[in-house]
Amino acid sequence: MRKQIKSAKTKTTADSALFKEIRALIMASRNAVVRNINAVQVMTSFEIGRRIVEHEQQGENRAEYGKALLKALSNSLTAEFGKGFSRSNLQNMRNFYVTYRNRLPEKCQMPSGKSGVIEKTKGLSEKFSLSWSQYVFLIGIKDDDVRSFYEIEAANNSWTLPELTRQYNSGLYERLALSRDKDGVRKLAKEGQVVSKQEDLIKEPYILEFLGLDEKAKYSESDLESAIIDKLEQFLLELGKGFLFEARQKRFTFDEEHFYVDLVFYNRLLGCYVLIDLKIGKITHQDLGQMQMYVNYFDRYVKMEKEKPTIGIILCRKKHDALVEITLPEGANIHAREYRLYLPSKVELKRKLIEWTKEQEARGEIFTRAITTKTN
Repeated sequence: MRKQIKSAKTKTTADSALFKEIRALIMASRNAVVRNINAVQVMTSFEIGRRIVEHEQQGENRAEYGKALLKALSNSLTAEFGKGFSRSNLQNMRNFYVTYRNRLPEKCQMPSGKSGVIEKTKGLSEKFSLSWSQYVFLIGIKDDDVRSFYEIEAANNSWTLPELTRQYNSGLYERLALSRDKDGVRKLAKEGQVVSKQEDLIKEPYILEFLGLDEKAKYSESDLESAIIDKLEQFLLELGKGFLFEARQKRFTFDEEHFYVDLVFYNRLLGCYVLIDLKIGKITHQDLGQMQMYVNYFDRYVKMEKEKPTIGIILCRKKHDALVEITLPEGANIHAREYRLYLPSKVELKRKLIEWTKEQEARGEIFTRAITTKTN
């Protein structure tokens, strides 16, 4: 009887292993099919856009002629192929080609025949790796640098269309740019968010609209912390790349007194702890001193020798730059950042970015004049 039971268990285990292996194979095949279908759809849309533009007298855009052409073309294509060829969709295809025509070789055209289409899409993911719906969203972004940044980030992080939309609406590009120098801003457009130093992790401000907390309602720091834990997946997405959650209210004891860090994360890209303290009001020098103590403790008693120094972030409703600068020692791994419970105005963020750029340029001119004067 025992032999029969053992035999049954062995068979079940073997069946389970076989099932998992076959399931993985099927899932991989389906994903490959989806990617291939997406590549064909994107390439087809690109080629339709190309032909529309070239038909408009070698790419010259004559508004009235273009509108009439798209309307007539839409009617004919819809009559034969059904939905998917409305005038607005054809306009998107035209705009897609105009926006990305420099990406593919000039003579690159879609071959006729099914086998030719599939053959053409091999390696296409290197050129167009997102879905058609995501490209429809991207072509609505007029700034080339901003569009390039979101395309790179969407591809690198496997964002869905809702995630891409949310990151754009939250002004991710502008918020990252506000924490970088001019060279860093240029790299955002070419490389996306590359995390190689602690400043690469920082945003200004952090957008926490997904917490569902009313901006005008009264809430405590405990309420804010609980809301973050309840929406931890979205909060990790807002924090950025490489973050792993370790603990909330992490306790440590020093000189027979207990202390509690609100949220403890670890960033695997930098190899360091990231401590977050939550403040619902204006930041004070006591808050900065407390975070400095938390960071010092982790650096001396928690982190391993091979790990990089701990980073401290104080999330507050309102910060005071002058207070932060005079309180913290130069080079401190501590950052005070404001948070918002609503999606920010793109106009506001762009205004801040313009002001920040002018300040950077002014500092550069002052530095250059100082060097010149000293040399002379």
